[in-house]
Amino acid sequence: MQARHEYYIKRINKTLDYIDNNLDKSFSLEELSQVSNFSKYHFHRLFSSIVKESPFEYILRLRLEKAATMISSDPNKNLSVIANKCGFSDLSIFSRNFKKYFNEPPSSFKKGEIKKSNLSQINSKDQQAKDIITLYFCPKSKTIKWTSTMEIIKNVEVKSIPEIVVAYNRSLGPYKGNNELYQKHRNELFAWAASKGLMNDENFKYLIMYHDNPNVTLNDTQRMSLCVTIPEQIETEGKIGKMSIKEGQYLVCSCEITAPDFPKIWEWIYGQWFPQNNYIPDDKPYFELYPEQPKGELFKVEFYIPVKVA
Repeated sequence: MQARHEYYIKRINKTLDYIDNNLDKSFSLEELSQVSNFSKYHFHRLFSSIVKESPFEYILRLRLEKAATMISSDPNKNLSVIANKCGFSDLSIFSRNFKKYFNEPPSSFKKGEIKKSNLSQINSKDQQAKDIITLYFCPKSKTIKWTSTMEIIKNVEVKSIPEIVVAYNRSLGPYKGNNELYQKHRNELFAWAASKGLMNDENFKYLIMYHDNPNVTLNDTQRMSLCVTIPEQIETEGKIGKMSIKEGQYLVCSCEITAPDFPKIWEWIYGQWFPQNNYIPDDKPYFELYPEQPKGELFKVEFYIPVKVA
């Protein structure tokens, strides 16, 4: 019974990844059921049972949340362009659904984000006396880097990363306050990796990917994937899935922190670094990479946020 349940999860995860990678396109139930390798009738019931939403409720929610995130990242972007990138062929349909989900039309949401963006610029200037961000050229890497007076931040740079293939164990809902579930999912992932002889590979890395914007997505629908890097030829089974992290430009913020410092880093990145530099977040998942095991309560963490030029 457990093996069958994990088989279902694997097939549904494959469909979720397919939806994520094609969110700007239209879908049919036949297409999605073919991706999952279930019949159309069984697919709809299984998807709804596992995800707690119907396939098209899920797709609509993701599109609207992606649109809200894009507006937050770049409030000056045209709403028609955002609607099209999020799979809406008609601005009026987008606006109607957006208002129903967020209780305000996208035009009002956009005005609020522009106001918040202006306040963020002002607040970041006020913070400069407390935390000075300095830009410099690194001769060794031939790149621009930043320093911060926050001692927990060790290095900040924007760099291109290649595609990364990972195996993942995914959860619907955050792990905050449920460390037992987090440990269970991580142990399942590591046990799988150990059975494949992957953990002795010098390129083996552990990371946590966040698929949703926590300022937009409700807690119980946030998606997180615990991941380990794998060679491209390795196949996964059961509830362990396989996906690729897209290549591109990423802000990489390397830190040595304790658990209470995580929110401080995210606040610094979005509240200070972005307002002071000519980049905006790109609409792709972000992740935390852990280059080594924690030492007591101290974590070495690299925060990866996809970026594009403003």
